[in-house]
Amino acid sequence: MSDTTRLKSTIYVGGLDQGVTAHTLAEAFVPFGEVVDISLPKPDQPNSSDKHRGFGYVEFDLPQDAKEAIDNMDGSELYGRTIKVAAAKPQKDANEGLGSKTAIWEQEGYLAKHAVSEEDRLAAEEAQAASDRPQDPMQGLEQLDVAGPKPE
Repeated sequence: MSDTTRLKSTIYVGGLDQGVTAHTLAEAFVPFGEVVDISLPKPDQPNSSDKHRGFGYVEFDLPQDAKEAIDNMDGSELYGRTIKVAAAKPQKDANEGLGSKTAIWEQEGYLAKHAVSEEDRLAAEEAQAASDRPQDPMQGLEQLDVAGPKPE
């Protein structure tokens, strides 16, 4: 199965109680289709008493089964808590976006997306210099303090 198809077949389940296990999730989501894989990410601190981080991922065999599970289970109750069920998003690289340890402009795709060629920069400067707008923001505002129609 390709990564794209696998992502379309995977759902995010959030708001889970600590009593929820992989077996519990399997029983809750099996009515919508064949469950291929379930993961409950562990807490970052290994000495934590939590069994998981309060969310998990359920992967179905078919993408339409995942959509059916989202439509039917989002906002439902599991172990007394309302759960959030949505399509899973691809995992971000640790060196990209907010929270990264490298500056945004030093990241790989930033310059390709936001770089401006020298030719475009010069053309923009020329267009601004040639514009008809007055440089002084107050220029052209004379006699605006007089109310009423203009005398002819």
